[in-house]
Amino acid sequence: MAVADTHFGEDLKKFGAFDFNACYNCGTCTAVCSLSDEQNSFPREMVRFSVLGLRDDISASVKPWLCYYCGQCSTHCPQDAKPAELMMSLRRYLTSVYDCSGLGRKLYTSKVWEFGSISLLALVILVLFIFLHGPMTTELTEQGGVKLNTFAPWKQVEIGDWIMAGMLSFFLLSNIFNMYLKIVRKNEGLKIPLKLYVTEFYHLVLHFATQKQLSKCDTLGTRKKFTFSSYWIIHWFLMSSYVVMFIMIVFFLGWFQTDNIYHWTHPQRLLGYYATAGLLTGVVWFFVARFRKRDEKSKHSHITDWTFLVLLFLTTVTGILVQIFRINGMPYPTYYTYVIHLMVLFPMLMIEVPFSKWSHLAYRPFAIYFDRVVQAAKKIK
Repeated sequence: MAVADTHFGEDLKKFGAFDFNACYNCGTCTAVCSLSDEQNSFPREMVRFSVLGLRDDISASVKPWLCYYCGQCSTHCPQDAKPAELMMSLRRYLTSVYDCSGLGRKLYTSKVWEFGSISLLALVILVLFIFLHGPMTTELTEQGGVKLNTFAPWKQVEIGDWIMAGMLSFFLLSNIFNMYLKIVRKNEGLKIPLKLYVTEFYHLVLHFATQKQLSKCDTLGTRKKFTFSSYWIIHWFLMSSYVVMFIMIVFFLGWFQTDNIYHWTHPQRLLGYYATAGLLTGVVWFFVARFRKRDEKSKHSHITDWTFLVLLFLTTVTGILVQIFRINGMPYPTYYTYVIHLMVLFPMLMIEVPFSKWSHLAYRPFAIYFDRVVQAAKKIK
């Protein structure tokens, strides 16, 4: 039997929710939602669960992850209960629920923890460079470029990359495992054959690579020019660029951080251009949208939304500057900017990937995958 928590509403407001108690259950939000169907009636159901304080039912639901926040439900809500923002707040809340360390909750609900953690991680990088950096030589390579790997040998930086990747993997995978327990294992008595985890796995790959769920939205925003095609392209471009950047930094640093100056048609340069263009385009797009506040999905920004955009923007800009200074033979600007670049990049990855905005990139396809496994098991029961 579900247990109601009368304090849940106040708790959820810490994650950005508004007064969803204004909802009188008219069902308009579900009627206008392009993603709502017979199996997934939302956001109405999630609003009711939140009003009643049914924490366990919310924790076991994938429905907050099915929403891409087009804002149509809030636009048409006669009571201005802002169901779209509630769904966004529930995703933040669920991120904290999956996280046993408690860090996710603190980072979402406390500005002190959010900015304190970023500052601490940046300080760690600065201290490491102060004591461990190599010679700051002004001697250039034969091609006229800066010897960055003399100052920051890529093999040493790679060790830090792998330590970081290990920590990210621990937090992210443990959180996903907790998601699995809440979504799949809560179905007591339901036998799930092992083969279903294999046969349904393509849903995970498909939704991660394509953001396919977004394609079901008829319109995104109240203004016609914010069409599905433009928004999806920007969203996918940003996502894929981030993935390319992450893979190059963590797995191919020796190839990416080189003192060689390749021709612009070299794969290393092309991948760098792609990642840079996607990150910069996406960040500017969402910055402009949040400043203008013309669409429902851009009107309300949690502090972590801005933090994510600022960190990503600074990471991109400092990365661009490092390459400009390095290629044009400017040693000291290259060294100092490289340190600043890592001081921004490291906190962004450590905080945003497992606990904040970018964690949705993993949680959403996994939630859909787990739900598909459960639904498939119920059909053969």
